[in-house]
Amino acid sequence: MDTFLARQPIFDSNRNIYGYELLFRAGEANIFPQIDGDVATSKILSSTFFTVGIEEITGDRRAFVNFTSELLLQRAAHMFHPGTFVVEILEDVCPGTEVIEACRELRSKGYDIALDDFTCTCQSEILMEFATIVKIDFRATAITEIQDILSRFTLHPCAFLAEKIETHEEFDQAKELGFRFFQGFFFARPEMMTQKDISPIKQHILQLLIRVFQEDCTVTDLEKIISRDVSMSYKLLKYINSAHFARVTPLSSVRQGIAFLGMNEIRAFVTIIATSKLCQDKPNELLRSSVIRARFLEHIAAEVGRDKEELFMLGLFSLIDAMLNISMDELIPRLRLNERLQNALVKREGELLTYLQMVELYETGQWERLDVLVKGAGIAEGRMAIFYLEAVTWNDRFA
Repeated sequence: MDTFLARQPIFDSNRNIYGYELLFRAGEANIFPQIDGDVATSKILSSTFFTVGIEEITGDRRAFVNFTSELLLQRAAHMFHPGTFVVEILEDVCPGTEVIEACRELRSKGYDIALDDFTCTCQSEILMEFATIVKIDFRATAITEIQDILSRFTLHPCAFLAEKIETHEEFDQAKELGFRFFQGFFFARPEMMTQKDISPIKQHILQLLIRVFQEDCTVTDLEKIISRDVSMSYKLLKYINSAHFARVTPLSSVRQGIAFLGMNEIRAFVTIIATSKLCQDKPNELLRSSVIRARFLEHIAAEVGRDKEELFMLGLFSLIDAMLNISMDELIPRLRLNERLQNALVKREGELLTYLQMVELYETGQWERLDVLVKGAGIAEGRMAIFYLEAVTWNDRFA
């Protein structure tokens, strides 16, 4: 079994990112009971965060990590700074004396504690005094029960987080009930709108994106595209002269920037800047997710011998309906994408669908289903986690 690491966004009421819940699949530990899952998770916590760096995974946002009783008793959270870390106690943790003492110690050291899938049971309520965040499964919990839970915390003030928010209507409803944080993939869904037309500016951006990835797009074409857009030119020069490249002599022209980065990197740069203009009235995470998907799929393409630019576009346009609030079947035919891309994005069928499903399953932590696709594609063990982490850090370079 492969090892996977993914992150799921947690939003505040303004749809800004507050943190990420980190999802692990620690090799065979999640499948075979004879392997100690706590040990495997501890190993991934330490090796991943100390090798990659937690800031590379979550940026400057909080990391929510699931803790079992054993991990609490091992004091595993103490490896990390309390300002970057939220200890998420799973619903099946038995609050015995040692667990309670571990929670008390965490709070005394400044760690935030989140109670996962909270329900009104005596066992859950024992840990109420330590909670700074309470997570409630919004879809599995009746509204009357949610209101009851919220009322029980008047003596222990904390923030409430609604899990499994999958539509914009659920987001609005949870917000009205008093939830402060929201977790789910509502941000990647189109909002209900009667308008079917795309503004001329966004139509231009979409055609620009298509042009950038056409085989006959030259350096001169890219130079014209960038030079006609003042903000894009400024961002390119700022990027190539940033500390990331540690240049001694600054570059001063768009053509120099293209020569320095190369065609593949400059195409990616133009794509990210242009796509950000489609998402100006949307949560920033929507742009991040589409770019991470694109880069992730580009790596997968290289691994399995597929066209890298085609799979990059598959990832990039996989959330275009949410960006423009227009359904895929109405939108994609206008873009004149090739038949393989149209089949995957609109009809959810064809030879490229498997790769799109890989990133979707990875994002949602559906590891067993993902394993089947990864093995079927012949991707080497351990490569998916490497591809995903690189895509996350690559996206953050342009942020």
